[in-house]
Amino acid sequence: MTTLTFDSLNPATGQVVGSYPKQAADAVHEAVSRAEEAARWWAGIGHQERRRRLLDYKAVVTRNLRELAQVVHDETGKPIGDATLEIVLTITHLDWAARNAHKVLRPRRVSTGMIGMNMAATLEYLPLGVVGVIGPWNYPVFTPMGSIAYALAAGNAVVFKPSELTPGVGVKLAELFAESVPEYPVLQTVTGLGETGAALAKDPRVKKIAFTGSYATAKRVMAACAENLTPLVAECGGKDAFIVDADADLDAAADACLWGAMSNAGQTCVGVERVYVVDQVYEAFVGKLTSMAKEVKAGEHYGPITMPGQLDIIKRHIDDAAKTGKTLVGGPESVRVPYVEPVIIEDVPEDSPAVREETFGPTITVRRTRDAQEALELANASAYGLAGTIFTKNSRRAMELARLMRSGMTAINSVISFAAIPSLPFGGVGESGFGRIHGADGLREFTRPKAISRQRFAMPGMNLTTFKKGEAEVERLIRLVTFLHGRRKR
Repeated sequence: MTTLTFDSLNPATGQVVGSYPKQAADAVHEAVSRAEEAARWWAGIGHQERRRRLLDYKAVVTRNLRELAQVVHDETGKPIGDATLEIVLTITHLDWAARNAHKVLRPRRVSTGMIGMNMAATLEYLPLGVVGVIGPWNYPVFTPMGSIAYALAAGNAVVFKPSELTPGVGVKLAELFAESVPEYPVLQTVTGLGETGAALAKDPRVKKIAFTGSYATAKRVMAACAENLTPLVAECGGKDAFIVDADADLDAAADACLWGAMSNAGQTCVGVERVYVVDQVYEAFVGKLTSMAKEVKAGEHYGPITMPGQLDIIKRHIDDAAKTGKTLVGGPESVRVPYVEPVIIEDVPEDSPAVREETFGPTITVRRTRDAQEALELANASAYGLAGTIFTKNSRRAMELARLMRSGMTAINSVISFAAIPSLPFGGVGESGFGRIHGADGLREFTRPKAISRQRFAMPGMNLTTFKKGEAEVERLIRLVTFLHGRRKR
């Protein structure tokens, strides 16, 4: 029987960089079967042994950093430096997950309260078994490894389906893992198109799916998971806002805003897409931002648009915004396939596609606001809620705005900095998805809480879980509860 294959292309040149099998449902089924056995072994070796092997995997990835970065470059077109940065960040997350899994997930005693004073209570977090990860193409190492590393550290086996645009990266990650864990296929990669991912999501033996991609695709994955009530953690992109208050360091703000919007050709789920600037500093900020943007060149400072279909969306947003707003940098002519030069447009109506929909390109809209409160209200008026940024020198004001921003993460006087801090959870609200990766929350995301209660001694005259209890026991219970909880607080 002939195995169907598909090609991986360099988006900058169109050159074929690899061919990979379109693994059908039966191949995915076999991978999950192998993962079930691997999961039992991996869970059984315990936290310390998993820690040792994951730290060895970290070392293997580090020693192969240049080679892996080349594969990322070949399949996404991004500069080697950008590919290197995402792998370095991956290494720090892998290290944190390996070193902290036992501390976060180990059994611990919890309080029983006065009513349960004769009991002992223990809480621990147990592995799920097999976890399926469906990864994106824009950060083909960092983003899926945010799920893979934490799922592995929590004691699960993983079947990884990378994007069809970056299959070679996924294959390489599994090959490197096998160098550290040769006994069982604890991490496997299956390659293919949408059907391969659907087969993984529909397999009832997969106990959780971690998905990163578009809102529309997330709904299809969620529907597939619903067939078996398979839980899902989903990160579905964003339309992140950048707020510049009146007392902000404008040079730092403009530099951060530009990088947050244009790096990786704007193909960043937590990238800057909407900018709101307080009136007092609007002209000064926009002058600095546009001056810096004119020095940034596609093909030099960032790579091509990786997914060809995204070019149509980017062009539609630019065309529409240019008709209603004022173009400050670039414009419709900035789209020159497969690249898009930086585009900055001001005074774009808030109901336009360029403001409401995820563009996923090197474009930003800029708007003047009367104050930071109005900027916050505009930032929150979005169906998305992934991340955002606030620039102000007033630390109290910054924290207040950050808390009120409707997003899973907010950076203050920096951009996308939360992604580089392994102890912080990563995820969104609204159409940006649900669930969390990274940090302690990310470890717990790939476990099931196990609650255990144990009676230490019998409570004389207070046995409530029996048909033999009488009015005296009930009366004692009422008096106890009234004593503990019946006093009103003034």
